[in-house]
Amino acid sequence: MQLRALALATLLLGACEPSSTGEADKAPAEKPTQPAVQEKAPDLSLDPATLKKDAQQVALVPSPAEMERTLSNAGVGAKLADMVQSRDIKMTGDNKDQLAVRTGVVLADLVLTVKESPKEVITARLDRLAEGLDRLGAGKDVQAEIMDMKTRIQNDAVNRDDLVREFDELSGVMVPELEYEAGEWVVPLIQAGSWLEGAHLVSGAVKDTGKFDAADNLLRQPAVVDYFIKYVEREGGDKAPDEVVKKLKETLNTLKMVSSKPTLTKEDVETIHSSTGAVLTLL
Repeated sequence: MQLRALALATLLLGACEPSSTGEADKAPAEKPTQPAVQEKAPDLSLDPATLKKDAQQVALVPSPAEMERTLSNAGVGAKLADMVQSRDIKMTGDNKDQLAVRTGVVLADLVLTVKESPKEVITARLDRLAEGLDRLGAGKDVQAEIMDMKTRIQNDAVNRDDLVREFDELSGVMVPELEYEAGEWVVPLIQAGSWLEGAHLVSGAVKDTGKFDAADNLLRQPAVVDYFIKYVEREGGDKAPDEVVKKLKETLNTLKMVSSKPTLTKEDVETIHSSTGAVLTLL
């Protein structure tokens, strides 16, 4: 999901290399009247190895659109969009961990429902997404992109298939810009919110259709759970987390226990559905 950002950074790194066009050989031999100005190289805080490692970590977490595709490929006859609840998720409070989780849930709902929802519903969720990202420290570029989407939706100037792609890119490529403003933990917690909503909907679809034989491929993701636990329980995190973050920690530990099993049973799917729902009801 962050491959485009990785490719861009690679291009930037490549642009810093000396030119091989041979223009320097054509310069006059006499001393120039003006001293050559040494241009300052771009300040790139991440080297290629770090970029590659970060891209692999982010790619570990399935996006909401990927969850939808995986569900369809598994033969589970349910659409996640039909299962998304109408929630009025407010970006209130000062706890940025909670704000990140809330923002991730709104982003997941946007990706999953953008093809079917009335444009008034989409733009309302966009406003809430913009509010959450702003409070988390998103830069002007992210806000401008969201406002551009909103304008095109209101003017019926974009088709829904393109919007699905754009929202998926927003969740995988644009949101990581927050790392430079609010800290490296923000993006994983936004992803945690999106994944939490997706896991709740997928487990509900499996439960409703009785396709429990598909649960292992769809829901057994111990590496993803460990990835989120690392950031939720990070050193320097809130010493006294609020109710949402506390419940998220409990849920992740429950999912770690469940996902460590060699295969998931009907009861395990129900546990995933109820434990993820317990966090979502607090939003």
